[in-house]
Amino acid sequence: MKKKYFLNANIIDPQNSLEEIGGLIIGENGKIEAVGKKVNTNNIPSREKYIDLKEKYIIPGIVDMRVFVGEPGFEYKENFRTLSEAALSGGVTSVITMPNTDPVIDNVSIVDFLKRRGRDKAKINIYPTASLTRNLEGTNMTEFGLLQEKGIVAFTDGYKTIQNTRLMSRIMRSAYDLNCLVMQHVEDNELAKDGMVNDGIISTKLGLQGISELAEKIIIERDLTLLEEFNCRYHISQISCQKSLDVIKKRKEDINFTCGVSINNLSLNENDIGDFRTFLKLSPPLRTEEDRESLIKGINNNLIDVIVSDHKPEDEEQKRLTFAQASTGASGIETLLPLALELHHNESVKLNKIIKALTCNPAKILKINKGNLNVGNDADFCILDINKPWVVKKENMTSKSKNTSIEGRKLQGKVTSTFVNGEELFKN
Repeated sequence: MKKKYFLNANIIDPQNSLEEIGGLIIGENGKIEAVGKKVNTNNIPSREKYIDLKEKYIIPGIVDMRVFVGEPGFEYKENFRTLSEAALSGGVTSVITMPNTDPVIDNVSIVDFLKRRGRDKAKINIYPTASLTRNLEGTNMTEFGLLQEKGIVAFTDGYKTIQNTRLMSRIMRSAYDLNCLVMQHVEDNELAKDGMVNDGIISTKLGLQGISELAEKIIIERDLTLLEEFNCRYHISQISCQKSLDVIKKRKEDINFTCGVSINNLSLNENDIGDFRTFLKLSPPLRTEEDRESLIKGINNNLIDVIVSDHKPEDEEQKRLTFAQASTGASGIETLLPLALELHHNESVKLNKIIKALTCNPAKILKINKGNLNVGNDADFCILDINKPWVVKKENMTSKSKNTSIEGRKLQGKVTSTFVNGEELFKN
């Protein structure tokens, strides 16, 4: 690999408090050799060719902390190859995959298989999670110690919640002893039973069973109460409402935990569902506009640490059904960054804070050395034209399942190149 020189770029690297016009040098080994304003035409060999980015942005490769991939078992929805292509087009270079596959990621042999397939087929960094309970049944814990030794970065039941309080206390105790990260999808099964949308005016209007905000709030309160006794590494995968934020605000100073939010809940509300748009059947459900605005404030007030795509591809047959029968989830890894940039363009959230929630914050929570532009690290980054307008069209999406929740939406900001280990793997 030849050395690469990028000059005249807007560089944002929140981990290193870097926000300046400068350059980036990638060594022959695919590592970052230098970055920042000290990299300019005066400081590189005159014989070397360089790329003038004309003040486009360079940001660290995005770390998407919640991604469902269909492999193994559901390859017709998504596989490692198509996931990689979709991720790269959105500037995502590292993904944390959920264990909701067939078979479930709950033992070391499946982890070995998954890592081999990831190495062979994926172009991006794959960090698998394992399930908290065997076969996602919510009854018996998996072997945290053995799985962690195999490279599992966190434990979660994906879109399922641990309902049994005694089991959750045992999970937290074991996670504390082994220094494991527990990621919880927060939803009380009884309160959310048969629910499809937010419980309120829209659910009544559409005649659909609603999901109360209390279903989310109650699990958060329970887990944070347990966390007072078993202070393990604990992360709330996604929150969706003001009530949850109120609980988090009260507890954030006294208990050590982190919290995420889906870009869907930051960008859409229950009114977008319209007349039974099944592509907007999501978990957690879209809430009110007031809830959406409160989540934005939660990012600004450092109550929410991470923004995720909640990429859950579903084939078209599972979405072209009645709302009650349609599968839950949306494809979102390609549009995660452009949707997040809406918050910058409408001056809701500062750009640096958005990039932080997409890069170094998830990396720190997971304890992986990604999401930064540190000298000596793998050159995982993307180049971004922050003002480029475009329209989301499913025929242009690279994900195998094109169940985007924002078909036809006009966005501003497009990834023009994505690099992994110093190699340009996507160019637009």
